[in-house]
Amino acid sequence: MSEADESAPGKKKGKILTIVALAAITLLGAGGGWVVGGLLATPPLTAEEAKLVEEAKAAIKAKQQGKAPPAGAHGGSKKEEGLPTISAALPGLLQLDAITTNLAYPAENWVRLELALVFKGPSDADMAKTIETDIAAYLKTVSLQQIEGPRGLQYLKDDIKERVDLRSEGRISDVIIRTFVIQ
Repeated sequence: MSEADESAPGKKKGKILTIVALAAITLLGAGGGWVVGGLLATPPLTAEEAKLVEEAKAAIKAKQQGKAPPAGAHGGSKKEEGLPTISAALPGLLQLDAITTNLAYPAENWVRLELALVFKGPSDADMAKTIETDIAAYLKTVSLQQIEGPRGLQYLKDDIKERVDLRSEGRISDVIIRTFVIQ
């Protein structure tokens, strides 16, 4: 018998093991991606939150077109100029003043952040001021490297949401980042 005939079963077995190993690695990678994606994905909006968002969009669109806001929405006077504010659209939304502060590192970089808070009930201006001060103090501890890229922005939003949840004791359902500028 020749040597080629004796090594053929070994080659076939090696190819099968390679294919099985590649299939296992592929399945493991796909499963890991699915798990990580589930952990990073934001939860869907509840029916109440979706309704608030739709009402706010309708009110802003009506205001931009010069029409009266839809029923149930509070609009401002026609003398107002500039961008419409979310707080003018719904009573449960409160727009905070712009927060401008320097970053921890590098200290010459500045951040400007405009937020809106979605209250579960009536808005509380005193609580909003406390939250605004807390967020400004937090931003002074953040470095530029921590907030770079989309993942950094998501981490920043999560950290701000966590701080708001602690301060509001559950009275605020969401935090909306309106503008975020680093200079």
